[in-house]
Amino acid sequence: MVNKVQLIGRLGQNPEFRTTQDGAELARFSLATDRHWTDSAGVKQTRTDWHQVVAWGRLAEISRDFLAKGRLVYVEGRLQTRSWEKDGVTRYTTEIVASDVQFLGGRDASDSGRPSGGPPDAGARGSEGYPPGIPEDDIPF
Repeated sequence: MVNKVQLIGRLGQNPEFRTTQDGAELARFSLATDRHWTDSAGVKQTRTDWHQVVAWGRLAEISRDFLAKGRLVYVEGRLQTRSWEKDGVTRYTTEIVASDVQFLGGRDASDSGRPSGGPPDAGARGSEGYPPGIPEDDIPF
């Protein structure tokens, strides 16, 4: 069986970075990808899909330090669906757990003022999945 996701898109916001109670570091960010097609009437169409990405450990630190809103990136990882209960309602989310992030588009790929460092193809690999010992309800978003 294979669970592998590969995306190239732009960050919709600066990464959100935090440390769990167990000391594990994580970064979350949204990634926009576009689809283009021509409909049956011959009109060109575009649709933007938004993907939630989570990175752990060193990959989270690198994402915090070098990614910013608007930055073009390649993300590779696995698809994961989680559920939790809040106010008696079961909620679900599907996200990409990143194992690799490649920074694309060079140093000026984002106009956000955050550092975009590294060469255009700089990237980092992280461990897949959540670190052991972190309960899912410790990650409420």
